[in-house]
Amino acid sequence: MTDRADANVSAEQDGGHYPDPGRETRRIRDVGRLLLHCNDQPGLVAAVTDFLAKAGANIVSLDQHSTEHSGGTFMQRTIFHLPGLSAARDALERDFEHQLARRFGMDFAFTEAAKPKRVAIMASRTDHCLLDLLWRNRRGELDMSVSMVISNHPDLADQVRPFGVPFMHVPANEAVRDQAERRQLDLLRGNVDLVVLARYMQIVTPAFLTEVGCPMINIHHSFLPSFVGAAPYRRARERGVKLVGATAHYVTEHLDEGPIIEQDVVRVDHRHGVDDLVRLGADVERAVLSRAALWHCEDRIIRYGNQTIVF
Repeated sequence: MTDRADANVSAEQDGGHYPDPGRETRRIRDVGRLLLHCNDQPGLVAAVTDFLAKAGANIVSLDQHSTEHSGGTFMQRTIFHLPGLSAARDALERDFEHQLARRFGMDFAFTEAAKPKRVAIMASRTDHCLLDLLWRNRRGELDMSVSMVISNHPDLADQVRPFGVPFMHVPANEAVRDQAERRQLDLLRGNVDLVVLARYMQIVTPAFLTEVGCPMINIHHSFLPSFVGAAPYRRARERGVKLVGATAHYVTEHLDEGPIIEQDVVRVDHRHGVDDLVRLGADVERAVLSRAALWHCEDRIIRYGNQTIVF
């Protein structure tokens, strides 16, 4: 069984079900994050904490999870403070690889809290998710740097302009999909760390996913696999649904079947019309997508098969 460092276990989630961004060590100089996963085995926590201590780091918080009591997969998120982190990071990663990662078969990543992730948002004509992300980012609620907005329609350009974010209109539909994706890749490749599909109403091809070089997050209603296609809320109303919800997930080549990051629902009843369902659905989509983007940018997520572990 994996040893437990109870004294270092983070209290970030004491206050409720969701991680509390207000208690996260964001944008603080010399604060690093370490995400790792490997086969569970004795000594993992001790080895990581000992390595960081010898490197001169002070552990701020440590969260861990094993999929089984014995013989499962071990996952850990550690926040630490290390003076001169930016200058020491390359050597830290190299030493960690030689001393621990090879020994335990770890996949790992070091990041710096003071360096926000570069994010591109892709949208179509629907504005609620896009504008919510831009607004939260401007208020400091989302720790990310929005590099650009890409849309296959020009409709939202005037709404994006006040946020000071470049708006790129790249026409895209089935007839010009290859050409559009080449242009989008020219804009994205090597320039962003995350792409958020904020109700981007075009299919993303497997080739695009392979070449974009960073994760992508999508949002959609949670009726799936029911009510696929156009007018899902109208057909949901006709069916008499009692819940309206949203799902945010990583994008894979299997449409809408990638690892789920976050979901939420609101209750509805016979008094709610189609317009009510659409409005309530939009509210949930905004909240779910913003949480998913925040947790990714704060390095809270480890992918495990077609699931996610969110610390």
